[in-house]
Amino acid sequence: MPKLFLAAAALLAACAPPAAQAQGGPPKLLIVISVDQLSADLWDEYQPVFTGGFARIASGAVFRNGYQSHAATETCPGHSTILTGRRPATTGVVANIWFDGNAPRRDKKIYCAEDERAPGSTSTKYVVSPEHLRAPTLGDLLKQQTPASRNVAVAGKDRSAVMMGGRNVDQRWYPSGTRFVTDRTGAAVPASVTRANAFLARTIAAARPPLTPSPFCAGKARSFAIAGGGKPTGSGRLARAAGDASAFRASPEYDATVLALAAGLIQELRLGQGSATDLISIGLAGTDYVGHTYGSGGQEMCLQLTSLDRDLGDFLAALDRWGISYAVAMTADHGSLDIPERLRAKGVTDAAWIDPDLDSEALGPRIARETGLGGPIIAFGSTGDVFLDPALKGAARSKASNALLAFYRRHPQVHTVLTRDDIAKAPMPDGPPDRWSVTDRVRASFDPQRSGDLYVVLKPHIQPIADTRSDVSTHGSPWDYDRRVPVIFWRPGTPGAASDQPVETIDIMPTLAAMLGIAAGQVDGRCLAVPGASCGSR
Repeated sequence: MPKLFLAAAALLAACAPPAAQAQGGPPKLLIVISVDQLSADLWDEYQPVFTGGFARIASGAVFRNGYQSHAATETCPGHSTILTGRRPATTGVVANIWFDGNAPRRDKKIYCAEDERAPGSTSTKYVVSPEHLRAPTLGDLLKQQTPASRNVAVAGKDRSAVMMGGRNVDQRWYPSGTRFVTDRTGAAVPASVTRANAFLARTIAAARPPLTPSPFCAGKARSFAIAGGGKPTGSGRLARAAGDASAFRASPEYDATVLALAAGLIQELRLGQGSATDLISIGLAGTDYVGHTYGSGGQEMCLQLTSLDRDLGDFLAALDRWGISYAVAMTADHGSLDIPERLRAKGVTDAAWIDPDLDSEALGPRIARETGLGGPIIAFGSTGDVFLDPALKGAARSKASNALLAFYRRHPQVHTVLTRDDIAKAPMPDGPPDRWSVTDRVRASFDPQRSGDLYVVLKPHIQPIADTRSDVSTHGSPWDYDRRVPVIFWRPGTPGAASDQPVETIDIMPTLAAMLGIAAGQVDGRCLAVPGASCGSR
């Protein structure tokens, strides 16, 4: 397989390396990495064969039982926890998309990282904004308490860059189409971004031959036919036709380009070279796109993770050559559920695709017919948050809700359905996240202004995709294959240790604040005892 990061990093050639830095005291550059969809199950499976960047980071303080403890295990809620120290119930980011009948536009669906007040916007054609994030990030607090610090965010998804960067960013870059763009108006474009965009355009325009799998990856090559119209998956080698931007995203090239841009900004802005600590958050989305497109258990995911391991190693080696005093925290926004066909082959006998009758477009009209009520009944949502049609009032609304509850409760694929009153009455959970009830997990995602009227939880191993012609795998459940993620702190030359202690991603921010010697403010998480973090001092 080609060394993708080094190819992408050719765009950095115009930047001079900074001077060497000593490693004593707090790091001068804090790097926070989110690997989208890197479940703890994948980490446990691949960690023994990693030899690059993941292997280096694995020598730090590794909590293999980290939890995105809430039920809504989606990209936006997950990223909102990492650098705020708050659960989605507090950040207000309860899903990637929710429904607001009072939104000032015709489209009442709200994208988590938009400002719906923008004229002409929709939930798919939106203006990127941190408007919906109700908690400050570590970068926000760092700049508030040490104004000389810089806060930079780079990611493969806009929502990742927004939720990790926060409101007060010096630079924020994410792809839109085939270019990196920013929501910061009037700011000069760094030269490294211009070069990255030129590289991105050239790369997507050229075809990519199949990658050559290692013997380890080749051992995972087994093709599975997919129900619901999907293409067979499991033995692909991530070849790509010229101009196929979607296939580019679902490949190791995507993360390599994001890492190269991050490295370019570190050089050009001289991050880690000033009088105060700088922060760069990096959201790597390729693993998520590969997982959605091919599932998480085949040769495709193996090619992705082993390539990312090597490219991350090259990124860290570049930082070493530049002599920067840095530390890394790494986690994920959520895990994933593999395709049912492969799960059943591994003995998970209850794995199945969702019953199409649970889709809101089928269920809403069915309930309307059964109750004699008009309208769509369901405004938005099939699983997780389900929003009733806001036109339903009084007795009609109660009738529709009761009919839906009855349907869900007798359906063999539904584990639990909760009303918003059920959830609101539950206390905010505490204690080890591996012991939480389903209601606890849902409560941690609940915001009374943004959550749905009902919350539908499918039974374990039910893949909530009815049409597999696009995605064949997803996440979003309260089950541990979606909740459990690695939480890792690493600094070159500092010994660490592995721990099976259950922790939460909301513990990352107060731990890093203690490492930097700044006040974390009000958080839901706790400081973890890792090298360099003085938890008792604040």
